[in-house]
Amino acid sequence: MDIKVNKVSDPADLEKVFAIRREVFVGEQNCPPELEWENEDVSTHFLATVDGEPAGASRWRKTDKGYKLERFAVLKPYRGKGTGQALVKAVLSDLPADASYIYLHAQIDAVTLYERFGFKKIGDEFEEAGIRHYKMVKEK
Repeated sequence: MDIKVNKVSDPADLEKVFAIRREVFVGEQNCPPELEWENEDVSTHFLATVDGEPAGASRWRKTDKGYKLERFAVLKPYRGKGTGQALVKAVLSDLPADASYIYLHAQIDAVTLYERFGFKKIGDEFEEAGIRHYKMVKEK
C-alpha cells in the first residue's frame, strides 16, 4: 500500500476531505452536521490517499491556547493499516517551529494512536458530540 498525505487547499481536494469526514463523523458516528463544519477557513487541511484513492483526512488550527490537531478520520477499508499514523506524522511535521503547546481531543478508541506520538491524557474523560474523549497534550 502506498500511503501519501498532502496538505490541501484546492476546492476539489477539500471536497474529498469533507466527504471523508461526512462519512466517518456524520454517517458512522452520528455527529450532528452543524458541529462537524466549523473553523474550516482558519484550519490547515490534509488528505491521505492509499494507492491514489482518498482514505483519510485531518487538520490543525491555531487557537488561543496553542495548536489544536483535529478531525482525524480514516475510511473503514483503510483503518489499521498505517493511514492514521501517516496523518498524525504529516500534521505534526507541518506545525510551525515555534508551536509550543500542541493538543487534541482524542476519541477513546484513538488514545493509543496519539500516545505513540508523545501525547498524554490530561484531565477526566468528557463527551463531545455524543462521543467519549480525552484531552491530550504533546510532551516535549
